[in-house]
Amino acid sequence: MVMAESTDKAAYLTSTMMKMTGACLGIFFLLACGCLLYCTIRKRRIILLKEQNFQKNGGLLLDQIASRRGVPAEIFKEEYLKRATENFDENHVIGEGGFGMVYRGVLHDNRVVAIKKPKIMDQSQISQFVNEIHILLQISHPNVVKLLGCCLETEVPLLVYEFISNGTLFQHIHREQNRPFISWENRLRIATETAGALAHLHSHSIPVLHRDMKSANILLDNNHIAKVSDFGASRFVPSDQTQMTALVQGTFGYLDPECLHTGQLTDKSDVYSFGIVLVELLTGEKPLSLDRPEVHKSLAMYFISSLRENRLFQILENGIVNETNNAQVRAVAELARKCLKVKGEDRPTMKEVEDELIRLGNFQELPRVVQQNYEETEPLLDETSNYSI
Repeated sequence: MVMAESTDKAAYLTSTMMKMTGACLGIFFLLACGCLLYCTIRKRRIILLKEQNFQKNGGLLLDQIASRRGVPAEIFKEEYLKRATENFDENHVIGEGGFGMVYRGVLHDNRVVAIKKPKIMDQSQISQFVNEIHILLQISHPNVVKLLGCCLETEVPLLVYEFISNGTLFQHIHREQNRPFISWENRLRIATETAGALAHLHSHSIPVLHRDMKSANILLDNNHIAKVSDFGASRFVPSDQTQMTALVQGTFGYLDPECLHTGQLTDKSDVYSFGIVLVELLTGEKPLSLDRPEVHKSLAMYFISSLRENRLFQILENGIVNETNNAQVRAVAELARKCLKVKGEDRPTMKEVEDELIRLGNFQELPRVVQQNYEETEPLLDETSNYSI
């Protein structure tokens, strides 16, 4: 009797255990199915979002450019670029600006690249990044930084460039991070290479205006070869449109005074900005400085007034001029003065600037430079007023 009750009890417990096990398995199965369904929906949403971002960020335009011109452009996955930068670790940061951060990355094939990643995600920034992609994929020049590809599946595009190892011209001129002094010969060559890049942009089938030419946007490699960079503000200008109305954009100290006052942007605006870079190379001075007297805070005004007073050699950086390059330095200073003329129509073209720098770099014996009359340069050169950029 006792054995029968024990058997029934064991059977009951076994049955109960089986039912509980079955219920647990059923619940687990439902949870697994729910998780699988959630993951599937989430994955599809992520894929859909990435596809939407790809189209929003100009992926279709990129495909059209590549198919029409045969332009090679790699499309990188976000996860791939995260691995290349150790999840965008701060130790990989090599540059920073208002747009965002630039990281050093190493791809799986050991290529070292620079990856531009935005800080703020808004439509204007997206437009700048897409614009930069559009321009750089159609520009090929040894002194323009090369865009290797981009990541378009993120909310704002990530841009992948060739890595230029030696910092910016600004850092070298102004001796930041203990950068070594650049010889006059290298300065003249860097100026010539930069002028050539800008001349190439202006002579493109659809001319390109850089709109933010400055020494901080000229990168240098280990051989001090110049690479013009940062085309976020650049614009294509149809060949039948000699000028365009645009929001004033650029960097104080380099801005074309004519553009500031009229809102009319032309290729001569790049010429003016390049003129400031030439003056930086000559003087080692910054475009704007509180260390100079109030009237000379602007490097353009400081330079022009020094020429008027025949004080060129007093404002040149130490180590620039010597007995063999005296006339050459004078000629470059005169070229800079022409680039800084108030009226854009009076400035040379970038091609003319490039040709003159090439001539000066190869000239064995320069004729004496005749002293110019600098009275035509007006106070309009003052750029210290407040303008929206």
